[in-house]
Amino acid sequence: MAEDITKNTAAQPVAEPQLDEVTALAEIKKAHKKILDEIGKVFIGQTKVVEEVLYAMFAQGHVLLIGVPGLGKTLLVNSLAQLLDLEFKRVQFTPDLMPSDIIGTEIIEENTKTGERHFRFVKGPLFTQILLADEINRTPPKTQAALLQAMQERKITSGSTTYHLAEPFFVLATQNPIEQEGTYPLPEAQLDRFMFNVRMEYPPIEEEITMVRATTGGVVANLEAVLDRTRIRELQEIVRRVPVSDRVIRYAVSIAEATRPGREKSQGFVNDYITWGAGPRASQYLILGAKARAVLQGRFYVACEDIRALAYAVLRHRIMLNFSAEAEGVSPDTIIEKILKSVAEPAA
Repeated sequence: MAEDITKNTAAQPVAEPQLDEVTALAEIKKAHKKILDEIGKVFIGQTKVVEEVLYAMFAQGHVLLIGVPGLGKTLLVNSLAQLLDLEFKRVQFTPDLMPSDIIGTEIIEENTKTGERHFRFVKGPLFTQILLADEINRTPPKTQAALLQAMQERKITSGSTTYHLAEPFFVLATQNPIEQEGTYPLPEAQLDRFMFNVRMEYPPIEEEITMVRATTGGVVANLEAVLDRTRIRELQEIVRRVPVSDRVIRYAVSIAEATRPGREKSQGFVNDYITWGAGPRASQYLILGAKARAVLQGRFYVACEDIRALAYAVLRHRIMLNFSAEAEGVSPDTIIEKILKSVAEPAA
């Protein structure tokens, strides 16, 4: 393990981790493998999706899962809640869902002995540790906005009282990309709260055969909890402590800046197809996600490869394409691919 961490120190100008951190990295790498093995009992394939969700969760971020019905988005979230031994609640977002249905509401209670009345706050499903916001784009913006404070500040304000949410707290929202009738596009401010936009594609035929074989029999897999709340918080603290060289930070910021049109160094395809590019939060999430990726792979340093690996998940929902891009069939992923090819790694 120590060899994996130190062998690249000549190329990576980072501080040497302490012994306790080396031990923690070994335990984390073991737990990471265990999580993948356990979730593989019920969620076949889609390893990249599972990995990106884990990176976001251990970097204290939220995830927007986009995929057609039947790919197992809800199953994935439910399974992760069991493996991480966290409280899990699911909200089905519908056009008639109100903010109070998520946050909670105040009710009047009467003391039967004194006859006095007082307000009591009844907590909604947002008071949990993993919240599945199922089909988040099927509810109006007013209700979508009820999540903003909780996702950003881990707080909920009702009336004049502010409640702190228990840590860790994650929002994993699902969205169906093909059903547009009766849906409400997420505002840019809401999208920006999600660390990653993870796309679930159709599985390869061999994986689908394995999936069908495993899910149509009479055996029900039991998932064993791998981590608990305390251990997750410790892991999140370790992620924050991972050092990052100025070179890697400059690389992450350069990629985010390359999505912004109208700048002095903006590429022609960026000016032609993008209305708004990614803001500074994208740079922050690139670094935090890269730290989580490094830790879960047993490394105490961040490389430029970590930034490239997460660029699609961080940037695809922060790039607003114009009409020309839509008319020509240019997608955010196409733009990101070109940006990654055009932005060179800074010199050591």
